[in-house]
Amino acid sequence: MIKGVITDMDGVMLDTEKLYVRFWCEAARFYGFEMNTEHALGIRSLSRVFAIDRLQSWFGEKFDYDAVRNKRVELMDAFVSKNGVEAKDGAERLLKWLKDNGYSVALATATPVARATEYLKYVGLLGYFDEIVSARQVAKGKPEPDIYLFAAEKLGLEPSECLALEDSQNGVRSASAAGCKTVLVPDLDNPEKELKPLLYKTAENLDKVIEILKKEKG
Repeated sequence: MIKGVITDMDGVMLDTEKLYVRFWCEAARFYGFEMNTEHALGIRSLSRVFAIDRLQSWFGEKFDYDAVRNKRVELMDAFVSKNGVEAKDGAERLLKWLKDNGYSVALATATPVARATEYLKYVGLLGYFDEIVSARQVAKGKPEPDIYLFAAEKLGLEPSECLALEDSQNGVRSASAAGCKTVLVPDLDNPEKELKPLLYKTAENLDKVIEILKKEKG
């Protein structure tokens, strides 16, 4: 029986994945590396150690992850400070339904807790979450299962009692490895074909997640 929902933030709750893609590419090009959308999507939700390996496999050992990431943060922070962030369509409807129906809700994100809290507060979603956990709080980030194991623990639930919402390959692998019932909610791409054995369901949007939970309850 599903008692809780653990969700990724960027690309699932917030329409921010497009910003990460844009500013990773701009930051890399600032340092002379021709990063494109496919590269940026390839490191989505990936923890630092894995991201470094992947980026250097593409661009060589001279790719300075920390310098490029810091530039990406600078560019994105400037944009968000001026323009804010947007919630994904259906995010508040889903979160309100979850709370009205007694589900515990946690956020599991690669974003630092302070920044995630700021973003969620900006779009009016913060109050729906019982717990917010970041990859910074666990030994290994996505695609390892640590963050989902930690989020389930914070909710006082077994991972098997949690539905996980993810939009990326790395996130799906993390949630599935933890033992969550993992639902893919595609954002900028749809990796369903590659991930099908790991998925409980695919939901084309957040409203479909409500339908999945209604059916699960019978």
